[in-house]
Amino acid sequence: MKTLSAFFFASALLFLISGCKKGGSIEESTAAEVISNYLQTNPEYESIKLDIGEVKFRGRKDAVALGQYKELKEKGLIVMNLDQQKKRFLSKDSVYVYTVLLTDKSKPYVLKQDASKATIRALDYVLDEEKPVKLIKGDARIARVTVSLKKKANDFTVFLRAKGSPASFLTKTYKLKFRKEEGWILVGES
Repeated sequence: MKTLSAFFFASALLFLISGCKKGGSIEESTAAEVISNYLQTNPEYESIKLDIGEVKFRGRKDAVALGQYKELKEKGLIVMNLDQQKKRFLSKDSVYVYTVLLTDKSKPYVLKQDASKATIRALDYVLDEEKPVKLIKGDARIARVTVSLKKKANDFTVFLRAKGSPASFLTKTYKLKFRKEEGWILVGES
């Protein structure tokens, strides 16, 4: 009788332990959806600093930068007003002084702004739908997911210098955790 009750007790304990450990199983589509939702609220991007307010351009030396500003003006992202044009003494070069202001159309790209500079999102990273999500399972409650993020250019990309990765994509690994109430959630980068 003692062995029978010990057997039932051990079986119940084993059943209880195995029942508590069970988590959710994750598939690649679920992981991609969780990461996509995370990237919508916390986007990955590269930023630039853009001179605004009173900006001076030298005719020859800053011709490329002036052309980039004029391109943004044509797209309606900034307003440029020529305040002064001076010919430098004993020089073939001229100095142009513009007042540069950001428009409402540029609001989605502006991260931070003060009187003379604005930090602007110049390049976004979005989830690459063509490349598969690599799933590295830890246990039933934790998984590591490696995804490929492709570069998505916007109008301010012309100011982005050749910094960062020369590749057209970025590889990131995220850590996902299963919670009974919420399901799979992203808890951080690995």
